Amino acid sequence: MKVWFTCKVKYMKEDEQGRTKSVTETYLADALSFTEAETKIYEEIGQRVRGEFQVTGISKSKVTDVFEYPDADTFYHAKVVYFVADADSGKEKKVTNFMLTMANDVKQAYDRIHESLHNMLVTFTVPEVKESPVLEVFHHSGEAKIPDNFRPLAAVESQFEEEDDEEI
Repeated sequence: MKVWFTCKVKYMKEDEQGRTKSVTETYLADALSFTEAETKIYEEIGQRVRGEFQVTGISKSKVTDVFEYPDADTFYHAKVVYFVADADSGKEKKVTNFMLTMANDVKQAYDRIHESLHNMLVTFTVPEVKESPVLEVFHHSGEAKIPDNFRPLAAVESQFEEEDDEEI
Protein backbone atom coordinates (compact mmCIF):
# COMPACT_ATOMS: atom_id res chain seq x y z
CA MET A 1 0.00 0.00 0.00
CA LYS A 2 1.32 3.41 -0.93
CA VAL A 3 1.87 6.06 1.71
CA TRP A 4 1.30 9.59 0.45
CA PHE A 5 2.77 12.67 2.06
CA THR A 6 1.52 16.23 1.56
CA CYS A 7 4.51 18.56 1.29
CA LYS A 8 4.40 22.35 1.38
CA VAL A 9 7.21 24.35 -0.24
CA LYS A 10 7.77 28.09 0.15
CA TYR A 11 9.89 30.18 -2.20
CA MET A 12 10.08 33.52 -4.01
CA LYS A 13 8.34 33.51 -7.40
CA GLU A 14 8.31 36.16 -10.09
CA ASP A 15 4.82 37.17 -11.33
CA GLU A 16 3.80 38.41 -14.79
CA GLN A 17 4.72 42.03 -13.92
CA GLY A 18 8.25 41.03 -12.92
CA ARG A 19 7.66 41.44 -9.17
CA THR A 20 8.76 38.74 -6.77
CA LYS A 21 6.42 37.44 -4.13
CA SER A 22 6.50 34.64 -1.60
CA VAL A 23 4.40 31.62 -2.55
CA THR A 24 3.63 28.34 -0.82
CA GLU A 25 2.85 25.38 -3.06
CA THR A 26 1.54 21.92 -2.20
CA TYR A 27 2.91 18.67 -3.62
CA LEU A 28 2.11 15.02 -2.99
CA ALA A 29 4.92 12.48 -2.60
CA ASP A 30 4.75 8.70 -2.44
CA ALA A 31 7.42 7.72 0.05
CA LEU A 32 8.23 5.19 2.76
CA SER A 33 8.95 7.79 5.44
CA PHE A 34 8.89 11.50 6.22
CA THR A 35 12.64 11.60 5.55
CA GLU A 36 12.27 10.05 2.11
CA ALA A 37 9.40 12.43 1.28
CA GLU A 38 11.53 15.43 2.28
CA THR A 39 14.50 14.15 0.25
CA LYS A 40 12.29 13.60 -2.79
CA ILE A 41 10.84 17.12 -2.50
CA TYR A 42 14.29 18.70 -2.22
CA GLU A 43 15.47 16.77 -5.29
CA GLU A 44 12.42 17.54 -7.42
CA ILE A 45 11.84 21.16 -6.41
CA GLY A 46 15.58 21.90 -6.54
CA GLN A 47 15.45 21.16 -10.27
CA ARG A 48 12.44 23.45 -10.84
CA VAL A 49 12.99 26.47 -8.60
CA ARG A 50 15.76 29.00 -9.04
CA GLY A 51 17.11 30.33 -5.80
CA GLU A 52 16.31 29.28 -2.28
CA PHE A 53 13.24 27.39 -1.17
CA GLN A 54 12.10 25.84 2.07
CA VAL A 55 10.02 22.77 2.86
CA THR A 56 7.65 24.25 5.46
CA GLY A 57 5.55 21.20 6.20
CA ILE A 58 5.20 17.49 5.62
CA SER A 59 2.23 15.46 6.80
CA LYS A 60 0.76 12.07 6.03
CA SER A 61 -2.05 12.39 3.56
CA LYS A 62 -5.37 10.55 3.71
CA VAL A 63 -5.20 10.03 -0.06
CA THR A 64 -5.37 6.33 -0.96
CA ASP A 65 -5.16 6.51 -4.77
CA VAL A 66 -4.07 8.94 -7.45
CA PHE A 67 -5.39 8.78 -11.01
CA GLU A 68 -3.37 10.83 -13.50
CA TYR A 69 -4.44 11.76 -17.02
CA PRO A 70 -2.18 13.47 -19.58
CA ASP A 71 -4.92 15.73 -20.97
CA ALA A 72 -5.49 17.65 -17.72
CA ASP A 73 -3.34 19.65 -15.35
CA THR A 74 -5.55 20.23 -12.30
CA PHE A 75 -5.91 17.75 -9.45
CA TYR A 76 -9.31 17.18 -7.85
CA HIS A 77 -9.85 15.67 -4.42
CA ALA A 78 -12.69 13.13 -4.27
CA LYS A 79 -14.33 11.54 -1.27
CA VAL A 80 -15.41 7.96 -2.02
CA VAL A 81 -17.74 6.08 0.35
CA TYR A 82 -18.67 2.41 0.30
CA PHE A 83 -19.89 -0.27 2.71
CA VAL A 84 -18.21 -3.60 3.48
CA ALA A 85 -19.26 -6.44 5.77
CA ASP A 86 -17.28 -6.67 9.00
CA ALA A 87 -15.73 -10.16 9.15
CA ASP A 88 -16.22 -10.50 12.92
CA SER A 89 -19.69 -9.11 13.52
CA GLY A 90 -21.19 -9.46 10.04
CA LYS A 91 -22.47 -5.87 10.20
CA GLU A 92 -21.92 -3.41 7.39
CA LYS A 93 -19.09 -0.97 7.96
CA LYS A 94 -18.82 2.40 6.23
CA VAL A 95 -15.44 3.00 4.59
CA THR A 96 -14.35 6.43 3.39
CA ASN A 97 -11.39 6.89 1.06
CA PHE A 98 -9.93 10.03 -0.46
CA MET A 99 -8.55 10.02 -3.98
CA LEU A 100 -6.97 12.48 -6.38
CA THR A 101 -7.67 12.60 -10.07
CA MET A 102 -6.59 14.93 -12.83
CA ALA A 103 -9.35 16.64 -14.78
CA ASN A 104 -10.36 19.90 -16.44
CA ASP A 105 -13.41 20.48 -14.22
CA VAL A 106 -15.38 18.97 -11.34
CA LYS A 107 -17.76 16.99 -13.57
CA GLN A 108 -14.90 15.40 -15.48
CA ALA A 109 -13.17 14.58 -12.16
CA TYR A 110 -16.37 12.92 -10.91
CA ASP A 111 -16.64 10.89 -14.12
CA ARG A 112 -12.97 9.88 -14.00
CA ILE A 113 -13.28 8.62 -10.42
CA HIS A 114 -16.19 6.43 -11.53
CA GLU A 115 -14.24 5.30 -14.60
CA SER A 116 -11.17 4.45 -12.50
CA LEU A 117 -13.16 2.49 -9.92
CA HIS A 118 -15.53 0.66 -12.28
CA ASN A 119 -13.93 -2.71 -11.37
CA MET A 120 -14.68 -2.33 -7.65
CA LEU A 121 -16.75 -5.22 -6.37
CA VAL A 122 -18.77 -3.02 -4.00
CA THR A 123 -21.18 -0.21 -4.71
CA PHE A 124 -19.71 3.19 -3.92
CA THR A 125 -20.76 6.82 -3.94
CA VAL A 126 -18.78 9.98 -4.54
CA PRO A 127 -20.42 12.58 -2.27
CA GLU A 128 -17.72 15.25 -2.71
CA VAL A 129 -15.34 16.43 -5.41
CA LYS A 130 -13.36 19.64 -5.06
CA GLU A 131 -10.28 21.22 -6.55
CA SER A 132 -7.10 20.25 -4.75
CA PRO A 133 -4.16 22.56 -3.97
CA VAL A 134 -1.76 19.79 -5.08
CA LEU A 135 0.25 20.95 -8.08
CA GLU A 136 2.21 17.80 -8.81
CA VAL A 137 2.57 14.20 -7.63
CA PHE A 138 5.95 12.57 -7.15
CA HIS A 139 5.89 8.77 -7.26
CA HIS A 140 8.17 6.40 -5.38
CA SER A 141 11.03 5.52 -7.71
CA GLY A 142 11.96 2.24 -6.04
CA GLU A 143 15.59 2.95 -6.80
CA ALA A 144 17.81 2.97 -3.75
CA LYS A 145 20.71 5.35 -4.12
CA ILE A 146 23.85 3.65 -2.83
CA PRO A 147 26.59 5.96 -1.55
CA ASP A 148 29.91 5.74 -3.38
CA ASN A 149 31.75 4.50 -0.29
CA PHE A 150 29.47 1.42 0.08
CA ARG A 151 30.43 -1.96 -1.41
CA PRO A 152 28.24 -5.02 -2.02
CA LEU A 153 28.14 -7.43 0.92
CA ALA A 154 29.44 -10.30 -1.24
CA ALA A 155 32.61 -8.33 -2.02
CA VAL A 156 33.20 -7.62 1.66
CA GLU A 157 32.63 -11.27 2.65
CA SER A 158 35.03 -12.56 -0.02
CA GLN A 159 37.67 -10.08 1.18
CA PHE A 160 37.41 -11.50 4.73
CA GLU A 161 37.59 -15.07 3.41
CA GLU A 162 40.77 -14.24 1.49
CA GLU A 163 42.31 -12.70 4.63
CA ASP A 164 41.40 -15.81 6.67
CA ASP A 165 43.04 -18.09 4.04
CA GLU A 166 46.24 -16.01 4.16
CA GLU A 167 46.49 -16.39 7.96
CA ILE A 168 46.48 -20.21 7.76
